[in-house]
This record gives sequence, structure tokens and C-alpha cells, in this order.
Amino acid sequence: MFPYFCQMNYELSDTIVALSTPKGEGALALIRLSGSKAIEIMDELFIGALLTKADSHSVHFGQFTNAAKEVIDEGLCLIFKGPKSYTKEDTVEITCHGSSFIIAEILAACTSLGARLAEKGEFTMRAYLNGQMDLSQAEAVADLISSETAHAHRLALNQMKGNVSNEIQSLRQELIDFASLIELEIDFSEEDVAFANRDQLLQLIAKIRSLVEDLINSFKLGNAIKKGVPTVLAGVPNAGKSTLLNALVNEERAIVSDIAGTTRDTIEELLNIKGINFRLTDTAGIRNSMDQIEQMGVARTMKKIENSAICVYVFDAPATTPEKLHNEIEELHLHQDQLIIVANKMDQNPYLEPASFYKEGIIDENNLITCSALNKMNIEHLKERLFEKAVGEINFEDKTIMSNARHVKALKDTESSLSSAERAIQNNFSQDLIAIDIRQALHHLGSITGEISTDDLLGNIFSNFCIGK
Repeated sequence: MFPYFCQMNYELSDTIVALSTPKGEGALALIRLSGSKAIEIMDELFIGALLTKADSHSVHFGQFTNAAKEVIDEGLCLIFKGPKSYTKEDTVEITCHGSSFIIAEILAACTSLGARLAEKGEFTMRAYLNGQMDLSQAEAVADLISSETAHAHRLALNQMKGNVSNEIQSLRQELIDFASLIELEIDFSEEDVAFANRDQLLQLIAKIRSLVEDLINSFKLGNAIKKGVPTVLAGVPNAGKSTLLNALVNEERAIVSDIAGTTRDTIEELLNIKGINFRLTDTAGIRNSMDQIEQMGVARTMKKIENSAICVYVFDAPATTPEKLHNEIEELHLHQDQLIIVANKMDQNPYLEPASFYKEGIIDENNLITCSALNKMNIEHLKERLFEKAVGEINFEDKTIMSNARHVKALKDTESSLSSAERAIQNNFSQDLIAIDIRQALHHLGSITGEISTDDLLGNIFSNFCIGK
């Protein structure tokens, strides 16, 4: 049915087993079985209760045996009878001691009795295929596991609870209701009757396009919450980039020296501001140099700037003329929205007027910050400005926030199809052409939740999960 699984020569009806806790020795380990024979298999290996007769959602203490029926450990068995389980199948969760030997013995015993080792994401794949969750909720499971901050956790949890699914289902249902009238017109095309009011259809399309665009625009925030914000500290040598990095992270992370070109390779550090991770990169100073190693460092700097969401351009304010600064920034070819300009070393000339560096379309009061990295002057203000530029504000209550690139791609395709449908209606095209565009829009929306899916898509999504989930 699904090449990702079938190419491995096994069936989704198999009983599967896997270690669900990280590999390596620990106090405890959790092993999970799922499938029609899960309880039966464990009943053969467990001493302490008759598991096949046990109630669902019951916990039993006893001893575990290996394939040779030798007792190797004691611990707990949790019984979940389908459909009231994660996969909607009979499921057993074993809590044993975290010895790698014990784990290997239990897994080997389970496979000797007919289970097979699970593949990446197979438990969640079964939950999806059995209707326990839709595709966007399944993807949120992986996001929840990998969440690094409170905001990322909240975002994944909301998606797993169905926030994205409900929003997409609502949009799709409105479109289905009207699409059915267009399809009806096609069925009665010989009668020359119109069931769908074209003005109302245009209004509906405009409404859905607006909602779709809002969801697409929310991805900037969602992606920042989920993955962090790639932020580069750039500038000419001795501008104070490394000192600024140390001030931002509040530790001596980068070597600071009066010698130009001290930083020759990139230095990366994580900075958390109000629950958002900023992935800071201190870079080699940008200048023409005959030193081959320094040239390589500058090349890496330019690549990091190109791939950054925010570029913090640091310059030595007392030693830099406005014209020189403007030329330096223009050579980077960055949009003003991507730039924060830091006038550093203001302690050396506190009467320097920041407005003297302004230039329309490049530098103004919104993206120029004065500071002294050495004295940590205005560092907190810089953090505030970084947060504002990256995410603006975070509100989980009033709107759905998209954080999955696949979903956003599907939304952009939806918007494109709706735009085509809008043009078809405005130009009085036939019902057939209008219907094609609306069907495409429905297809793209359905691909987010898995109502429309392909084998390759499912294989790609679940292959990125960890084994045991």
C-alpha cells in the first residue's frame, strides 16, 4: 500500500516492537509493542499476571524472561487494548531497567515470538492510518519531541491538538460547499442553468485567499519559534563583533583582540530572548586581504550573511564616516528589513549624533542602535530589537501559527489555484475550467491534513521520526 513500508518487505498488519527511550544505559527503559499479537507475545514473556485477560489501561508488576525462558529483569507492563491506544491497536509498554543487555534480550525474545523491529515513525504512522490523528497532527508529534523552548513546545502542542487541522478543515469545507454547486452545473450543462452565484463565489474566494495569506504570513513567526532565528554579526575587522557576541551571551565566548582579523572562522552561540532561540554567528571581518586563511573566513562570512534571517552589522562609530558605512552596507545587498545596524564604541565619543549615519532606504531610527559592547551599554535594547524584528509579538490565543514548511508550500499552491479560479470567473470561463481550479485548491488544502496524500509524501514524513515513535 505504501512503498516506504512495502519496499522493506513487511506488512502494516505485523506486530512491531521498539525501544522508545534513547539508546544507552540508564536507570529505566521503555519498550513498546503494537499490533494484534502484542499482548499475546508479552504474555509469553511476563511472569506476574495473565495479560491476555487483563483490563485495558492496567499496570502489572512482574518478571521478564528472555527467549530461553530465563528471568532477566523485573518491571512493569502497561496494557492498552485497541482502539483506546496511541495506535488504536493492542499495545504493550514495558518499563524495565536500562541495561543494554536487558533491552537486547527483551527485543530478541519479542521478535522470536513473531514481532518485528519497528521502522522510524511507524507507531505514529499507524496512528495516522487508523484515524487516531490526521497528518498535520502526526507531524506535530515529531515537533513536540524536538521542541527546545517553551514557545516551540506550545506551538507543537497546539498543532497536535488540532489547531491547524481545524483551521484547514473550516477553509476546505466552505470551498467544498460551493464547489458542489459548480459540479452540479457541469452535470446540468445542457440545461444552461446556474446554481452558483458568481458574485458570491468571488466573495468566498477573496475571503479564503485572505485567510490563506494570513496563515502563510504566520510562518515567519512559526519558523522562528520552531527552528530559531539565524542571526549573523558582521562588519569590518575591529568593529567589535566578538565583544558584542560576548556581551549578548554574557560570557567570554569569542577571543577579543586589538589585532585586526582575530576572528578567522565563524563562532556560533545560542541566545534565548523571551523564549525564542537566536542562533548567533560571529564572523570574520569583511575586508580585502592577501592572507589565504582570512580570505576563506571572509567567504564564509558572506555565505552566512546570505543565509541569515537577521544581519547585525557592527561598525566602529567614532572611526567610520557615514559615506564609508553606506558603501559597506550597500555592498552586502541586503534588504533594510533584514538589517540591524549597531553603532559600536559610542563610549569613545558619546556626543556623536546617530542621525548623521541615516540614509533613506538603508539606515534610519528603526534599524540603527547605538551601543558600547565593551561596557554592555544598550545590550538589552539590542535584544529587544532582535526580538521585534524576528517575531514582532507572540499570540497563541487569537490565531493559528504555521510552523511547517510543507504546509506553507501547500497553502501557497492553494492561493495560486484560488487566484486562477478568480480570474476564470471574472472572465466568464466555463464551469469546467472553474471546477478544475477549485478542485486543485481542495487538493492542496487536503494534502496538509492527509485527506489527500501520496505514498512518497508519507514515506518522507515518517522516515524523519525516531524509532519507537
